[in-house]
Order: sequence, then C-alpha cells, then structure tokens
Amino acid sequence: MKIETGMENNTSDVCDGGDCDSCPTDPTLLIDSKQAIHALSGKWKLEILFTLMHGGVRFGALRRALVPITQHMLTAQLRELERDGLVARKVLAEKPLQVEYELTDSAWGLTPAFRELLAWSKTYGPRRSALASETTVGAGLA
Repeated sequence: MKIETGMENNTSDVCDGGDCDSCPTDPTLLIDSKQAIHALSGKWKLEILFTLMHGGVRFGALRRALVPITQHMLTAQLRELERDGLVARKVLAEKPLQVEYELTDSAWGLTPAFRELLAWSKTYGPRRSALASETTVGAGLA
C-alpha cells in the first residue's frame, strides 16, 4: 500500500557530492543556518517576536498577551532573545521602575520570513486541522 504525503514532488535525487544547485557545499552556510535556528528556536520565542511586532510592550502586558506562559519562561526567553540581538530591553524612567521590550533592527529584518510563515500557516494550517478532525471522527465510527 503506497501512502501519498504530498511531498512527492518536493524530492530530488541524492547528489554524488559534486557541485549541484540543491547541495550547499560551503560549510559556513550550515554554521549560519544553525545560528539562525538557535536564535529563533525555543518555546515561545516566535510568539514573543510576533507580539512585539506591534511595538514596544511592558513585561506584564507581554505576559498577559502570551497566556499561559509563566513569568520564569518569559524572562528566560526574553534574555535569550536579547542576548541574540533580537529584542532590546528599555528601562523607562518612571516610578515604580518599568521595563519595556521592543524588537531590534535585526529582528525587524525577519519580517519577510514571518510573512512567509503566516502565508504557509494560512495555506496549510486549516488543512492540517481539518485532516486531524476527519481522522478523529473516522476513528469514532469504527
């Protein structure tokens, strides 16, 4: 029995290690990719970045926007994003002291990638949800 995944047209022959368009031969490409993936991977990082695309947000408002994130998790993820140069922490001169987080120019450079993710989600997200529903309903009938 052959199962079609929809990925059949996206496959290519394995290359023999020679120069071809589908095989990056420069090892720095892999290093650069790993750095980008590390900076964006982690629980809640993409959600934090998407939330900050609406402008600077104080910690409490950010936490409320990302329910059910814990204070500890939000703090840890913000520190990593700040370390990787994607989020800037700004201390506001108010009493009591307030802290606001905003995207850096580096993070704003990810806007085209975020648009592509959104387009992908709109195209394949509902389909994936519908397929999951059909599988659940079909399992109940058996």
